[in-house]
Amino acid sequence: MAPVPRRAWPRGWPVLQGILPVRRSEIAGEVLAGLTLAALAIPEVLGFARIAGMPVVTGLYTLLLPMAVFAVLGSSRHLVVAADSATAAILAAALIRLAVPGSPKYVQLAGLAALLTGGLLLLARVSGLGFLADFLSRTILLGFLTGVGIQVAVDQLPGMLGITAPGTRTLSRLAHVVAALGRASPATVAVSAGAIAVMLAARLAARRIPGALIAVIAATAVSRVADLAAHGVATVGPVPRGLPPLTLPALGLHQAAALLGSAVSMFVVILAQSAVTARTYAAKHGEAFGENADLIGVGAANVAAAFSGTFVVNGSPTKTHMADAAGGRSQLTQLTTGAVVVVVLLLLTGFLTDLPIAALAAVVFLIGIELVDVRGMRRLLAVRQGEFVVAAATAAAVVVLGVQDGIIVAVAASIVDHLRHSYRPLNSVLVKSPMGHWAPVPVAPGERTEPGLVVYRFGTSLYYANAFRLVTDLTTLARDGGALRWIVLDCAAIGDVDYSAASVLAQLIGQLHDQGIFFAVASLLPPVRRQLERYGIRGHAGPDAHYGTAGEALEAYRAAEGGDGLAGQATPAGPV
Repeated sequence: MAPVPRRAWPRGWPVLQGILPVRRSEIAGEVLAGLTLAALAIPEVLGFARIAGMPVVTGLYTLLLPMAVFAVLGSSRHLVVAADSATAAILAAALIRLAVPGSPKYVQLAGLAALLTGGLLLLARVSGLGFLADFLSRTILLGFLTGVGIQVAVDQLPGMLGITAPGTRTLSRLAHVVAALGRASPATVAVSAGAIAVMLAARLAARRIPGALIAVIAATAVSRVADLAAHGVATVGPVPRGLPPLTLPALGLHQAAALLGSAVSMFVVILAQSAVTARTYAAKHGEAFGENADLIGVGAANVAAAFSGTFVVNGSPTKTHMADAAGGRSQLTQLTTGAVVVVVLLLLTGFLTDLPIAALAAVVFLIGIELVDVRGMRRLLAVRQGEFVVAAATAAAVVVLGVQDGIIVAVAASIVDHLRHSYRPLNSVLVKSPMGHWAPVPVAPGERTEPGLVVYRFGTSLYYANAFRLVTDLTTLARDGGALRWIVLDCAAIGDVDYSAASVLAQLIGQLHDQGIFFAVASLLPPVRRQLERYGIRGHAGPDAHYGTAGEALEAYRAAEGGDGLAGQATPAGPV
């Protein structure tokens, strides 16, 4: 599919990339998609406000100024930026120690957290750190979101049952819920069960039916008619009417220091989740992906959240899927959703007063269950057991330690997973197949490309931690299997050589020379060749020790063995 044309804006003014061009024939579809997104997203963001410990109306606020700011400044035509379960859970874990949930101080601190997170995102854009999104792998995100889903679902059980469960850790709260099951409120349980039944029935009928909205409206209507509050069913209570006021977040240095760690955690989640989601939908529709512009958009959206009385926003995979499935093809869909929310805030907040908390908890409970990707984990177990262990460990860390510590484990697991692949590369000896093509075979004692020659391919970049593999393999090959006259290091997979690995390589070349073995390199990328030259490694025979391909090295070896004496003219590598 050809990329969607973008309007050429003057340099330094990259705005409205997610909206323009607007085609008249698509406006009606975009508006309809926006109405659908509003119907699906409004109950969801009310639930995310509950996860964050914020007043429920602040969930609606995330669909206003933050969403509009991203629509203007972001690059993605599809990414929906609003409240999100993962960042809401991290925020709640950070703020619960500093203020009473829902209190004015709590709201101000949530604004400060959004400001810090937005500042980090903008700093990442200025510093060119957008590439960091690539280091939180799909495997890690799968485990992290699965853990978040379990935590979110467990956290909703007290509200669904009408009981209290003290504690901030998931397992301890679950234990308290089990212990208090006998004190559950029958009326509250009935509301929760009814809401879940409505949502599941709507989902079975058609995914585009706004089951959560229907459940919320029905529960609120029943609550008002039957006076459920008099039967012990907790309700949301008064909800402020009108647009969000522009307010200042808490701005104390001590408070900022207390929230910085959590802001970094949310920054990492937003960086990875927003980039993955935007990239996925850009590829689906054959569009360009502007990672840096999206960093500006999401960062500015969080700054807008900080000054409009709400909390951290993120690129939401679920709401982006909702908008795309409804036919949304630009940020005009999201702007339509914002317009719907304005109407709700101006005219319909009174209706939310009687909304049972149990119904809202049921909505969030199902959102949490959906985040638990059992199918994805099972597939990972079937095709990549090592990565399944990493994903499962990440999920367990979120459940046992909490979301904030879980993201630290997730980042550490990403780094370990990356190092694991590069630490044990798939090295091989290249041999000629019967058809005359190069074929890799495992490194083994006595393995030869042909008698007297080994063409050895190292499977990744050389750095301090994996250089010993090079030494071990070449030492083994040189020691076993009969006389060895040439070793050719095929560097096709080597994109970088750090200083420590270069020192090891230089020492190895000297040892091979002492044994009378000629050393050469092939398929050396120009930047890597310049690196080796800076390190003082120039090979045994000047430029002749560098061959363009393994085939050229093989021909040179055969010529030398044919009697021109090249192998016998070896001189030490440059400075060792």
